[in-house]
Amino acid sequence: MARVTVHYWAAARHAAGVPEERQDAETLAHLLATVAKRHPGTLAELLTRCAFLVDDLPVGHRDHADVTLTDGAVVEVLPPFAGG
Repeated sequence: MARVTVHYWAAARHAAGVPEERQDAETLAHLLATVAKRHPGTLAELLTRCAFLVDDLPVGHRDHADVTLTDGAVVEVLPPFAGG
């Protein structure tokens, strides 16, 4: 189990009620399930539309269950942004 830091941006920060937190998880899918349970409601729904960076690298369309997290990793939660 890896201890990771989750950074929430924009609407995700508002929905989580915190700018960041530390969580234990093995994969990105496990992490997202954990934070959705910890912050039920708006954040859980918003996570389905977010993009993610793990240690500054985009996750893209990879299956979140295949994204292994390492101890000390930083996961950025990026909600959809408006504008252009």
